[in-house]
Amino acid sequence: MAKSKSGPGKLAEANIGAEKFLRGQGGETHQIADGDTPVLTTAQGIPVADDQNSLKIGPRGPVLLEDFHLREKIFHFDHERIPERVVHARGFGAHGFFEMTDTTLAGLSTADVFQRAGEQTPAFVRFSTVAGNKGSPDVARDVRGFAVKIYTQQGNWDIVGNNIPVFFIQDAIKFPDLIHAAKQEPDRGFPQAQTAHDNFWDFISLSPEAMHMAMWIMSDRTLPRSFRFMEGFGVHTFRLIDAAGKTTFVKFHWKPKLGLQSVVWNEAVKLNGADPDFHRRDLWDAIQAGTPAEWEFGVQLFDEAFAESFDFDVLDATKFIPEELVPVKIVGRLVLNRVVDNFFAETEQVAFSTGNVPPGVGFTNDPLLQGRNFSYLDTQLKRLGSTNFTHLPINAPKCPFHTFQQDGHMAMINPKGRANYEPNSWGPEIGGPRESPTLGYKPAAEQITGDKLQAKGEKFADHYSQARQFFVSQTPIEQTHIKDAFVFELSKVETPAIRARMVSHLLNVDKTLAKLVADGLGLAELPKPATPARPVIKDLPPSAALSIIANGPKRFEGRKLGILVTDGVDAKLLAALQNAVEAAGGVYELVGPKIGGVTCTKGMVLPVKQKINGGPSVLYDAVAIIPSAAGAALLANEATAKDFVNDAFAHAKFIAYCADAMPLFDKANIAADMDAGFVELTSPADAETFIAACGELRFWEREAVVHAV
Repeated sequence: MAKSKSGPGKLAEANIGAEKFLRGQGGETHQIADGDTPVLTTAQGIPVADDQNSLKIGPRGPVLLEDFHLREKIFHFDHERIPERVVHARGFGAHGFFEMTDTTLAGLSTADVFQRAGEQTPAFVRFSTVAGNKGSPDVARDVRGFAVKIYTQQGNWDIVGNNIPVFFIQDAIKFPDLIHAAKQEPDRGFPQAQTAHDNFWDFISLSPEAMHMAMWIMSDRTLPRSFRFMEGFGVHTFRLIDAAGKTTFVKFHWKPKLGLQSVVWNEAVKLNGADPDFHRRDLWDAIQAGTPAEWEFGVQLFDEAFAESFDFDVLDATKFIPEELVPVKIVGRLVLNRVVDNFFAETEQVAFSTGNVPPGVGFTNDPLLQGRNFSYLDTQLKRLGSTNFTHLPINAPKCPFHTFQQDGHMAMINPKGRANYEPNSWGPEIGGPRESPTLGYKPAAEQITGDKLQAKGEKFADHYSQARQFFVSQTPIEQTHIKDAFVFELSKVETPAIRARMVSHLLNVDKTLAKLVADGLGLAELPKPATPARPVIKDLPPSAALSIIANGPKRFEGRKLGILVTDGVDAKLLAALQNAVEAAGGVYELVGPKIGGVTCTKGMVLPVKQKINGGPSVLYDAVAIIPSAAGAALLANEATAKDFVNDAFAHAKFIAYCADAMPLFDKANIAADMDAGFVELTSPADAETFIAACGELRFWEREAVVHAV
């Protein structure tokens, strides 16, 4: 047998000077090598001498089974991927706090978190797409998950919502069918992260209850500019419960402090190619730059009398309550100000459930909510491998908690002492926790009588009225986007009957929309309108809160300007742009011919963030084109530079430019089409004028010209 040349002295040699120790969170100690560098150990804490070579018989001999470090390292690597979520697999999370700014809810609910204004409660939020797998792009046309975990002093409260206030289906029993239809078709494994295929629209066209949601997903709501610029909704109707057991219906809202904003479809397609992590990177960069993301927390409060008089059933998740009928009262805020330390440990392992509510918050009989309460808990066992997923730091309450739950896979907390059951005869020091009738959770009292059956409330049968209301609440630009989205999605459907069936439903929503979609699909004739289960209410008034464009922020705060520069860029003009952007609360990036930087008129070399062929204008909310004359001549022969200005023009962005940029516009064939969305920078003072114009976010008047072409 060959002798190993690495004797026991090698480990000692590797650890010479390891005289310092650190105490970890669990009280354990870790050796520290020279220069305060931790010593690599196994998961059992055994120091590792050589992490480059496995243990062999001779330098070219077989590997020994004895090498416990090798076995542990490979073992863990082989199992470091947990099953991804069936839905909402593509997610990104951040830490922050929840704060009540108003004590209105204190008298309506016993929830401790509502009792004090100004108190900051730790929170974690995970944003996500629904249909795509973990590796799918960020800016797919999809609903966005908006799941909030608030670590209250009475346990974890999860508001597991979306960026849309309604949903596709009314009963959880249809959820597997919906997701199966939306995901990749099972015989071919595609398309990924998109609904433009037969199975999805076959299901939707056979499910009239989905028509309202279909309008939302074909709108710009499913193409958010970033997480920071989208709303969040609790979707369902919940109850607030006061000390006397009286309840108030409530719907939860998150309203972005920076206002609403979306991208257009062509822009989204190119964004997914340019940066599949666009939404993740945006939130990461904002927080790291010291500009936390913030939302106002609002509630719609109403009673049984309103619920009875409302045209629709408040237990129907495919319906919303217009803010004109029940205003959203702002009572708090949510601030995200810290990125995760480890994506897997926090964002991937976080577990939400609609069933996690503190005392003072209760459920309604919404059949979709009732099913979700079961489903979320059930899925954690599959994903996280154990009923002890609550022991993971990201899921553990931050308040004291005491249970008699014990053992199981990966148990990190077990009852101490003799008692592991209740009731027991032992005193408080040995017997453990007891229930508390005064502090414990009490559900809302409700008297219910009825037959045992499978059915829905009568008002659930109205499937078109609010779909119509949503559509007429949009600006003409947004209505065009909805029409274009339907045409695109249905054009990918290979079965003519499915396309025609969808148009038959749209005829009940808006005849002009249906005709335009039919024309875009080349239907020879319009189908007959689908027969509604209940008469369509056609005089529901528009709701101003439903339009993104009508609720624009009128400011450039939180947005990004892309500045295309070359050697010889005017230093004063550039500085004026930079100052104007910063004064408006925005950020900027320099885009240039080479990543090494450009030399300005003052002779300074300025770092460039993006090379022109890697920094397209889709990455920015507005652009400025300020090359030198020689630089413009160079860019005019660069295809990606022409794409930069062409895309900015096509996506209706505001464009600032200097006179020297004209050759590039000529080559891009847009010089003759320059409109009021272009701002010439003749002096540094023009920079402020340009950024003020950018507060409108898009020069929408141009889009009609682009569409006409």
